[in-house]
Amino acid sequence: QLQLVESGGGLVQPGGSLRLSCAASGFTLHYYSIGWFRQAPGKEREGVSCISSSDGSTYYTDSVKGRFTISRDNAKNTVYLQMNSLQPEDTAAYYCAAVFLPGVCRGVAGTSPWRYDYWGHGTQVTVSS
Repeated sequence: QLQLVESGGGLVQPGGSLRLSCAASGFTLHYYSIGWFRQAPGKEREGVSCISSSDGSTYYTDSVKGRFTISRDNAKNTVYLQMNSLQPEDTAAYYCAAVFLPGVCRGVAGTSPWRYDYWGHGTQVTVSS
């Protein structure tokens, strides 16, 4: 009943941009903290960014600071991840996840996968020349 669907992935050249969307159905995304994660073949799932349900605080892992921006559109029940200046090392399957807790994204703990209860099925991002 509670579902998250990612979209917006694709193939882009180094230096290009993509905007990923995480659309929720069956629940109101406003009350959930949302995280973005990525996983490349042979690597563990990595937390990228998150946005809290309470104060709207955000967190970014060091490798994407200044390049990625997470945001909410409550009217559309959707969270976005704007990705600029993409590099080959950003290539991965990207997932969004939700948890019914406030204040999750005030620090690195917000990018821990085990904090989240609901997951989408992922969208592929490939950065290649």
